[in-house]
Amino acid sequence: MTPEPATYPGYRFPAEIISQAVWLYHVFGLSFREVELILAERGVTVSHESIRQWCLKFGADFARKLRRRRPKPGDTWHLDEVFLKISGELHYLWRAVDQHGVVLDILVQDRRNATAAKRFFKRLLAGLKYKPKRLVTDGLRSYGVAHRELMPEVKHRTSRYLNNRAENSHRPTRRRERQMQRFKSAEQAQRFLSSHAMIYGHFRPRRHLMTAAEYRHARAEALRVWRQETCVQMAA
Repeated sequence: MTPEPATYPGYRFPAEIISQAVWLYHVFGLSFREVELILAERGVTVSHESIRQWCLKFGADFARKLRRRRPKPGDTWHLDEVFLKISGELHYLWRAVDQHGVVLDILVQDRRNATAAKRFFKRLLAGLKYKPKRLVTDGLRSYGVAHRELMPEVKHRTSRYLNNRAENSHRPTRRRERQMQRFKSAEQAQRFLSSHAMIYGHFRPRRHLMTAAEYRHARAEALRVWRQETCVQMAA
């Protein structure tokens, strides 16, 4: 006898379909309507508005589960900020990655002064619960103020050339920003990018440093963890 598919409480679609929709949206840079079309080709009739609601509700939850499963990040943090234009006003996306390119956290703020830098540092320290051995930033003075007040014992390197790791990690954000025709609010940007950074990064190992066999193994493990966290434990 075929077992009934797992479902999330209050949702009539199986957990497998909902997790597939969230996966497609975050990993491949598709719009909600494009995800709707892909699911329709597979015989699943669902509106793009339902997919949007799934991504809003489950995206953050799936990202939290993946965050708990990831190994401890490296001890060198690269920090950088990039501007976002939201409703005609400049905002700044603060991002931290480790030496392996793993995104540690992101924060959307409307300033890039010392107060904003300290707020981002506190968020990192509270979320990761340890301090790095080295910080690498660009020449923004706000980083120096936050470093001296919150992590004076940590080595701080300032160089525009050493910080390519953080700068390169902004590229997926820029692609999604163009595809979404800009973010509509700072809250929307924070909510989406927090989920996107974790889900997208989970399926993007450092392929250029792997053999083909190693990459296939890493890909299979990423898919196994995704299925386990989104379709089994939560929907049992």
